[in-house]
Amino acid sequence: MLMKTLESRRGGWGLYPTRWSWLVALGVVCAIGCGPAGELPGETEELGSTSHSLHLDNGLSLNGLSLNGLSTSSFSNWFQADPSQRDEVMRYVVACGVPSGESRSYTDPSTHVTYTWSGMLGLAAGWASGNAATTAELQVVSACMAAHANKFGIHVIVSLLGLDGAGNTIPSTSQELTDYGVQEACFFGNLFDGNTGTYGGNDGLSLTSSQSSPRVCGLAGSGNTAQCSPMQYVGSCSQYCTRDATNTFYTSCTYGGVTYRPITTRIKATDVYSCGDGVCQATERCGTGTTPNSCAADCGACPSMMGELPLPTLPLPRR
Repeated sequence: MLMKTLESRRGGWGLYPTRWSWLVALGVVCAIGCGPAGELPGETEELGSTSHSLHLDNGLSLNGLSLNGLSTSSFSNWFQADPSQRDEVMRYVVACGVPSGESRSYTDPSTHVTYTWSGMLGLAAGWASGNAATTAELQVVSACMAAHANKFGIHVIVSLLGLDGAGNTIPSTSQELTDYGVQEACFFGNLFDGNTGTYGGNDGLSLTSSQSSPRVCGLAGSGNTAQCSPMQYVGSCSQYCTRDATNTFYTSCTYGGVTYRPITTRIKATDVYSCGDGVCQATERCGTGTTPNSCAADCGACPSMMGELPLPTLPLPRR
């Protein structure tokens, strides 16, 4: 079965709603994927042009994800403003939207460097074939991007479930649901319409005060609800979203009077950490308490606190 996984990078989708830089502002802190475990293949491919354009308010015109759209001057100007970060953005746009086995490429006319991005999930097959992107395609690609954001830049594989832009069920297996047994989150929104942004909600497990996870964007708990700003945490998915007939994933989420095509995620139990399990995780810090930000049992006391502790009584040296 096709591995449905995107690789993690620190920095996170800067999930700002008004321009392509929403993806860049926080950097790429994604570390997850979907489906059974796997890695995002390569990084390089090309967007295509049709007569149907997606206009963003910073002047970028993305004319479909087919073969020639990356040759437009607006895309070129946007990309050349920060090739390194834009390259990372496009890697996720194409991986989420374009089918596996296809690629999209762009050659920078100034440097003559060619960037290629690999398709993987094919959530926007119509858009990828050169048709005008539908609202559902833009929403599910946005949800895919949001689902691949985490605060810590730690590689985590997740199961990605839901409907694609055409309303087809994203393939999964019973083994996948078993391996990724923790119902984690729902993600929805629209990064392409210039004013919406993205939302994350909790789908069951809420972290306790002693627990932590790289996946705080959806798996929120005590004190975690603002950690993936500007992505907005909305609370329980069940309050806004409708499940499919098998009760496996959400088919739609309605928030602020707008209905979205969401992505539902599941994770492994081993990706939820507890202060006191004997391992100092990247999500935990030294201290004197029992919370992730002050976990003495796993990470010990902080060096700055050592001077505050009473010195041991030592015997005087003999002359």
